[in-house]
Amino acid sequence: MSTLSDLVYAQGRSSADDVEWLHRLAGDGQLLADLAFADIVIWVPTADDSFIAVAHTRPSGSATLFYRDIVGDRVRPQWRTQVRDAFTGARIVDSASPDWFEETPTRVRAVPIVRRRAHEDAPPHVLGVLTRHTNLGETRTPSRQQITFNDCADDLFAMVASADFPDLNAPTSPRRGAPRASDGLIRLDPDGITTFASPNALSAFNRLGFEEELEGESLVEVTTGILPANRQFDESLPVVVTGRAPWRADVEARGVTVSLRTIPLRDHDKRIGAIVLCRDVTEIRHQEQELITKDATIREIHHRVKNNLQTVASLLRIQARRTHSDEAREALTQAMRRVSAIAVVHDTLSEGLAQNVAFDEVFARVLKLVAEVAAAPNTRARTRTTGRFGTLPSEYATPLALALTELVTNAVEHGLAGKEGDVEIAAERSEERLQVIVRDTGSGLPEGQVGRGLGTQIVRTLIQGELGGTIDWHTITGSGTEVTIDIPLRYIERQAG
Repeated sequence: MSTLSDLVYAQGRSSADDVEWLHRLAGDGQLLADLAFADIVIWVPTADDSFIAVAHTRPSGSATLFYRDIVGDRVRPQWRTQVRDAFTGARIVDSASPDWFEETPTRVRAVPIVRRRAHEDAPPHVLGVLTRHTNLGETRTPSRQQITFNDCADDLFAMVASADFPDLNAPTSPRRGAPRASDGLIRLDPDGITTFASPNALSAFNRLGFEEELEGESLVEVTTGILPANRQFDESLPVVVTGRAPWRADVEARGVTVSLRTIPLRDHDKRIGAIVLCRDVTEIRHQEQELITKDATIREIHHRVKNNLQTVASLLRIQARRTHSDEAREALTQAMRRVSAIAVVHDTLSEGLAQNVAFDEVFARVLKLVAEVAAAPNTRARTRTTGRFGTLPSEYATPLALALTELVTNAVEHGLAGKEGDVEIAAERSEERLQVIVRDTGSGLPEGQVGRGLGTQIVRTLIQGELGGTIDWHTITGSGTEVTIDIPLRYIERQAG
């Protein structure tokens, strides 16, 4: 399915700023749909004087009209004139009589989506049209809450038409548990006095310790009264509870955490009050804290494992220097190099929260380690990497790093022994496969004859057994050896999941 950006850009009539404005408005589509108890559709003009739907949100508290997704559809004939009038006239246009949609009576409101220009003297720019489709088939006597919700929706629609909503100063990417209209809604007047509080909103504040009615009370005074003394609170809390800024904040008291989001209401730059959405997010914040603690613990474990591995590598290096047997020295040096390669992976994991590894960074460090340790006095190897490995799950970064360590070491120690040459590691990644080729300009191998040493056995076990891939050795025409590793990424993702 095409995204909002794809659909808007395809019409060739909008800038990046316009698309950002539409994205912000679509992000609040659920709020508008829940407040209006109606489907919300965003339309943008097309090159042939029509309109196409780029976003659609269904109400969570009432029946939807559109059981099939209409994003990407052109505006229907019965709405085209109303939508065009709202777009060209930059004004809200309501349907004169009930509109029928698939045998269901509806009421349609078309709201121009207006954005102010960068220069204050320039006239506002109409980006598209927002339509509200209200299902009249389930009409019943509205409750006080429904009336208030509808009034809030009407205020926001008027702000959309006057370029006051969405507010680009509002924070993006809310934390998990962002409050919705159904979670709790408080309506404030221009002085910050509560004129309406939904039952869920009142319950949230009751759990915080406020035992009275919210209506008629100053939300600032209520919040101040329930905050524990000598306890730090969210710095943005004052502007949120006064209703003066489009911001978010958490209130914590009595072991309960309530998330607040404020939307100031304006009528042509005049403050007329605010909407405060609230939600009890105690359990969500506890889960987040547990995840943070677990992440910190995992990083500390990786850090300690890295330190221990480096200690083991140092001990192996000391032992290698003191041994008098060339064969034993070589075995200890190889073991030290393998342990050091594993330590690099754990060091990378200890620095971030995600249990995925940017393998290009890891391999750059491993390659430097191999080049320093493997080069003999009479050998001069130049190594270079092309392409990108991308991000891999941590459990696959270690075997791949070890396998490549062995291959590059063999290329330097055996292929380029006593000479000068190049070792290239070429990575090519697609959605389904990762292919790595290690080639050198050394003496090469007799075709079909692959080494049977420990290093070769390790590489086979890691690539074929742990990564489910294939590996192939062959001699390059002329000179040198080329080793090709092919790893199916779907196998990696399946195993990681």
